[in-house]
Amino acid sequence: MIDGVLIYPLKQIPDERGKIMHMLRADDPHFGKFGEIYFSVIYPGVIKGWHLHKQTTLNYAVIVGMIKLVLYDDRKESPTRGELMELFIGESNYVLVRIPPGIWNGFKGIGAGSAIVANCASQPHDPEEIIRMDPFTDKIPYDWRLKYG
Repeated sequence: MIDGVLIYPLKQIPDERGKIMHMLRADDPHFGKFGEIYFSVIYPGVIKGWHLHKQTTLNYAVIVGMIKLVLYDDRKESPTRGELMELFIGESNYVLVRIPPGIWNGFKGIGAGSAIVANCASQPHDPEEIIRMDPFTDKIPYDWRLKYG
């Protein structure tokens, strides 16, 4: 685990009409601050990453499909500096992943169809607050290829 990254199981309430998928409430103990909610659609096999937020806390939940979410801790004072986390989240593992500022993150669409990632960010989007890196950089020790075996 990376210090400060939290994972919460999310509730789904199905019935004959469909289902309700909970994500985040203002009275949840892990709720911090509301900035904006947005949805990111990702196609199978596509990688969105790497990016790091300097001040924003991210709250990811995948409401359609599946993704491989990868996190990398490069914070100088962190007890988990240099650690990677690989999570498979979405319809088969419906969770909220809370990512604090300063953690590199990226995700890859997996499966046969598109995935929809919901993010409840702690502040509105600010392009000056984000750092981006190529997903295939050698600065983060991660290989995005499918792993067999």
